[in-house]
Amino acid sequence: MKKNNNKPTEGQNELKRQLNPMNVWAIAFGCVIGWGSFVNPGKKFLPNSGVAGTAIAMFLGALVMIIIAFSYAYMVPKHPKAGGEFTFTKACFGKTLAFVCGWFLVAAYLTNVPMNSTAIGLIVDGLDGDMNLLKHGYLYTIAGNDIYVLEMLFAMFILILFGWLNIIGVKKAAIIQTILASLLVICVATLAIAGLVSAKAKGINMQPIWGFDKAAAKTETALMSNIGQYEHKGTAGIMSAILATFAIAPWAYVGFDAIPQAAEEFRFSYKKVSFIMIIAIAFGCFVYTSNNTVAAAALENWPERVMAGDWVVLVAAEELLGTFGKVLVGLGVSCAVLSGIMGFYLASSRLMYSMSRDGYLPAWFGKVDKKYGTPRNAMLFCILISLSGPILGREALGWFVDMCAIGASIGYFFTCASTLVTAKRDGDAKPFLKIMAAIGVVFSIAFMVLQLVPIPGLSGVHFGTESYIMLLVWIALGAAFYFVQRKHIKNSED
Repeated sequence: MKKNNNKPTEGQNELKRQLNPMNVWAIAFGCVIGWGSFVNPGKKFLPNSGVAGTAIAMFLGALVMIIIAFSYAYMVPKHPKAGGEFTFTKACFGKTLAFVCGWFLVAAYLTNVPMNSTAIGLIVDGLDGDMNLLKHGYLYTIAGNDIYVLEMLFAMFILILFGWLNIIGVKKAAIIQTILASLLVICVATLAIAGLVSAKAKGINMQPIWGFDKAAAKTETALMSNIGQYEHKGTAGIMSAILATFAIAPWAYVGFDAIPQAAEEFRFSYKKVSFIMIIAIAFGCFVYTSNNTVAAAALENWPERVMAGDWVVLVAAEELLGTFGKVLVGLGVSCAVLSGIMGFYLASSRLMYSMSRDGYLPAWFGKVDKKYGTPRNAMLFCILISLSGPILGREALGWFVDMCAIGASIGYFFTCASTLVTAKRDGDAKPFLKIMAAIGVVFSIAFMVLQLVPIPGLSGVHFGTESYIMLLVWIALGAAFYFVQRKHIKNSED
């Protein structure tokens, strides 16, 4: 076997074990819950699926993710290395498929950072009223969204700051992540309690409970008095409502699988992995469902608010709790955005570091900072790519969501398939695990089909045109990287 000169030498590529279970939960939960749990009730969840459709889709999505999590819990102790799904796939299916898995996982993790960064300006806009603190220095418009230089620079500052925090030590980053995740839970729980006890939150406000055709309603300038004409009805309408949100469950819950990416930095038993994952998924399901339900229950005219482009969670919180509610949502979404940036920076950089260490990416990505013991160069690359978010603006969010969802689905598929292969080879798995892994394979494929294939009668489920274009560009970039690195991949160790 030839020596792979593309790989970093020993001493360059050793990560430090500094993470405790609470830190790892915070990383996973912080990745699962980002801007989308506060912004998407108005943008996607309520119009596409309503209160009932979103609740069912999120519960089913969480259940599927927990089923898939059993495969991660089985594979992590067998391959306790940074890289997670990429490492599993390499061991079970060879080098080429490992590259495919790793490349799409990079898309899943890395797109979440610019996604979260575009919400920074939205937070300020929602909280500063008519002051428009960041609306200075108009540059251009993308997909109807105006880009301002001050808003762009502020978001870029946050991206660079949190990237730097990741570089100077995972322990420091983990402490900040734990604080942010804990505050996020407190904010959402407080808002949920307010929704339960306030007389302003009413069940009748949740109509139409399966959502409505937002595009048609806007075209006809619909009002609450006739919104029923556009609501999702019948078997096909209700199925579309549920599947529209269920199809993006891989995006909604992506982040619990960030845990294996930091496996080399755990300072606790790998037996705790499954419990940490399940708790992170359960908390995520609560946040998504709670924010969506409270937003609808507190607003008598939420469909009109949705069509007007209002931030319905913020409006609902202010309706329930006044200025305190506004501050509560501001703090909660800030924690969600910043913990998402922090967590996905960690997951992306560890994955790229692992791929570089095995020769799948240039050696530059595998260099570890001698002082801080973190993958510095991979982190610098992640920061650079993430700066695209403030440049493209928040209307690009949907494109990033789709890219993340397909990348996560591919990662889930290979993890569950690797579990089946490893269980058969080692003979140490119970029938329950094999059944869970098989179900995980089926659902992973189903997610990919729902995302990529237009199905007659199901609207708002599959990719949009821009997302297909982004997918083709990402595949082309991956092919180019593979062509350049194929010699090093061939000579890398198994």
